[in-house]
Amino acid sequence: MFGYDSFRPMQEQVVHHVTGGGDALVLMPTGGGKSLCYQIPALAREGTGVVVSPLIALMDDQVAALVQSGVNAACLHSGLEFDQVRAVEQQLLEGTLDLLYVAPERLLTPRMQQLLRQARPALFAIDEAHCVSQWGHDFRPEYMQLAVLGEQWPDVPRVALTATADPRTREEILERLAMPHAERFVSSFDRPNIRYRVAEKRNAKQQLKTFLEREQAGHSGIVYCLSRRKVDGLAAWLQEQGWTALPYHAGLPAEERRRNQERFLAEDGVIVVATIAFGMGIDKPDVRFVAHLDLPRSLEAYYQETGRAGRDGLPAEAWMVYGLQDVILVRQQIESSGADAQRRQVERGKLEDMLAFCERLHCRRQVLLSHFGETEHPPCGNCDTCLEPPESWDATEDARKALSCVWRTGQRYGVTYLIEVLQGSESERVRQNGHDRLTTWGIGAHLDAAQWKALFRQLVARGLLTVDADGYGALQLTEACRPVLRGEQSLTLRRDRRQRKASRRRLPGEGLMDEASHDLWEALRACRRRLAQEQGIPPYMIFHDSTLMEMVQARPESLDALAAVSGVGERKLERYGDDFLEAIRSVVTP
Repeated sequence: MFGYDSFRPMQEQVVHHVTGGGDALVLMPTGGGKSLCYQIPALAREGTGVVVSPLIALMDDQVAALVQSGVNAACLHSGLEFDQVRAVEQQLLEGTLDLLYVAPERLLTPRMQQLLRQARPALFAIDEAHCVSQWGHDFRPEYMQLAVLGEQWPDVPRVALTATADPRTREEILERLAMPHAERFVSSFDRPNIRYRVAEKRNAKQQLKTFLEREQAGHSGIVYCLSRRKVDGLAAWLQEQGWTALPYHAGLPAEERRRNQERFLAEDGVIVVATIAFGMGIDKPDVRFVAHLDLPRSLEAYYQETGRAGRDGLPAEAWMVYGLQDVILVRQQIESSGADAQRRQVERGKLEDMLAFCERLHCRRQVLLSHFGETEHPPCGNCDTCLEPPESWDATEDARKALSCVWRTGQRYGVTYLIEVLQGSESERVRQNGHDRLTTWGIGAHLDAAQWKALFRQLVARGLLTVDADGYGALQLTEACRPVLRGEQSLTLRRDRRQRKASRRRLPGEGLMDEASHDLWEALRACRRRLAQEQGIPPYMIFHDSTLMEMVQARPESLDALAAVSGVGERKLERYGDDFLEAIRSVVTP
């Protein structure tokens, strides 16, 4: 059906377990093959596999991809016409559907419950299961009610799937879904093809431009920003610079969002500038980079967002710039959110984990994987701290000067003013406040403003300073700073460095082939593009780049030979085999 001759790690165990009627919690990284873990059991078991999915676009994409492979799949959501809904419901009752995708809101309606009681569910798959977690970044209240599936259909296996769940969230998923006896299948969260890089934010737009020009020309990618206003401004600026950049956020008209997402999926070299409203379930395999121009609020969010790069297993970049202002902004958002004390404490902990990742002196991947319970991973050799280890310095004395300055100025000022005092500024404001008479005035002239900003940023990241919640960004001492301030504890910090030119890793068609192979690669891509345009679907739904690469290497001359290529299933062989063989013959001389 799908054209593969072997499973990826852990898929086979899950498939056997669920096909045999067992419940399962499946944690696999984005691109790790979670979908097959319920799609194959749904095909193997009698009845219709019911998949709970949170987004209409995600359902439509997955159904379209399954239909391409010959699976009788459909979805029910608010975007369908009345006649379309009735036709799908009739297929469900007749038992002719292999898979039915449905939103949790619809699944819980009395009508849908009645239909399922008349039908024969083969299994229930709860996709994006981390949405059940009240402490997570994608919480969906409707997911909290899905325990009803086990109550009403106790003999139908359930499988909860996610790419983003730390140990605490895993327990919450099983508890909320009432799946106490579910077998746990936890794959490694490692995405070795993704290179993680973090730089100090100096001029974010220019830094992004440099990154794109040096390393990502012609590639598709996602740029995340925190605000809608910033998304619109950056997308317009990138367009002025000659890039195909499209905005995406919840404030845009639904039709514009849909159109921009479709262009991103269907075209090469499109950059989407987005808030976190964009991305869940995006199956585009050839996203070559994900860039963050603002600090994510948690490692879970960062992991999920960066995981949208390199789903095809080819090299991809997770690139981020962040600065002290990002830390101040997120801390203020947490403190002024109106959430209860317990929730704010959880959010502070998530932010601290995110900051620990950013300020890491050693392998970033170790920090990331440790957060998800993988504590024995060796240094990866594919993050900026491994490839170019940062310099560190004994910042104890300068940290004491900074902390003392915060204290002596009354814990009422932001970092810019504090640097003025430390550097001995004779500005009118400093003189009027009498701070030119403090013992800390002028004791920091040996560091420039950028160095002091980096130091203050790391003091906030280490929890030695905090930010008041009144919106003015005043820095205040915490209890944790006392040992450093008293000289009882030393402090080693990383020394920031300016962005350097990174080595670009080449992709298929970019110099790794001889001329004939490159011509064949382009011919196959053109064939795929034409077939996709005829059907109005993204090219990757025909074949992934990895499948085209194998065709370039194997150069099949018959349908039987083409069938041996990974990713060429029976239905696709029947529909597209002759077209791709003709494309091969047009380039390869017999």
